[in-house]
Amino acid sequence: MAIISDFQDEEAPRRRQQPLVPAADGDEEALASVLERKGGAIPFLHAAIEVVRRRSDLFRDPSAVSRVTAMASAARAQVEAEERMARETKRKAEEADRKAAEEERKAKAPAEDKPESSVVTEELDSSAGKNNMEVEKEEGNVRKPNAGNGLDLENYSWTQQLPEVNVTVPVPQGTKSRFVICDIKKDHLKVGLKGQPPIIDGELYKPVKVDDCFWSIEDGKSLSILLTKKDQMEWWRSVVKGDPEVDTQKVEPENSKLADLDPETRQTVEKMMFDQRQKQMGLPTSDEMQKQEMLKKFMDQHPEMDFSRAKLA
Repeated sequence: MAIISDFQDEEAPRRRQQPLVPAADGDEEALASVLERKGGAIPFLHAAIEVVRRRSDLFRDPSAVSRVTAMASAARAQVEAEERMARETKRKAEEADRKAAEEERKAKAPAEDKPESSVVTEELDSSAGKNNMEVEKEEGNVRKPNAGNGLDLENYSWTQQLPEVNVTVPVPQGTKSRFVICDIKKDHLKVGLKGQPPIIDGELYKPVKVDDCFWSIEDGKSLSILLTKKDQMEWWRSVVKGDPEVDTQKVEPENSKLADLDPETRQTVEKMMFDQRQKQMGLPTSDEMQKQEMLKKFMDQHPEMDFSRAKLA
């Protein structure tokens, strides 16, 4: 397991001896100026990586690419979390506006104008709505996935792609890496702050590749954890066993991600997606359809045989 920590504490003595960079505001203005001159983020990143390659030994380390990729994945997870928050805020605002409009409409309609049957119907509908809510709660921990094919839970949120899982845990503003406990094992995850009860502590849904797992502090207010799946052809239902589970039949891989896969992997993923849709509609999966086709051909080749009791395994 690798740790992408906040390097600020570790290099503080070196900065005091030789101040190489301006204040934070100056950094942001300088970077913004470079980005504008270079014509975008990609050319800037390319130039930055080239400078690092020429002036440091970073890329002589075999794990350098994985570390850089992990930082990019962590940044992507942060963006996804912000987008989810924005969508949720917009949804709540629209819901509040809808309820306000409904209340206003009801207030304008005199109660005495409503027929008695309508009042009874409304009461029945209200009672049915409460019963439906209770039924949903009794169905268990299975929930509809968020935009990242994971779940937004009370203490943390997570998203996933076939190869990996990204976990985002909010922490107090200004949290440093030395205050964090993040113990990633092949089949167990423990996350929390020193001196406090764990935020996550349980058996992972499926094993992970520990050497390819990373964590980092994002903006001093969230802990980002990248878990690389050992089996990269399976969707996870939860991060740790016992937590609420996602309905994997409603998981939808991004088309852009499918285009990046090699042909064999993409074929497997598309088959999984097709089978999920078939199951949702109560139709046979691709394997079942293939067996039915084979049985039909065999029956056509042997009309003398009785297939009335034949069953597909």
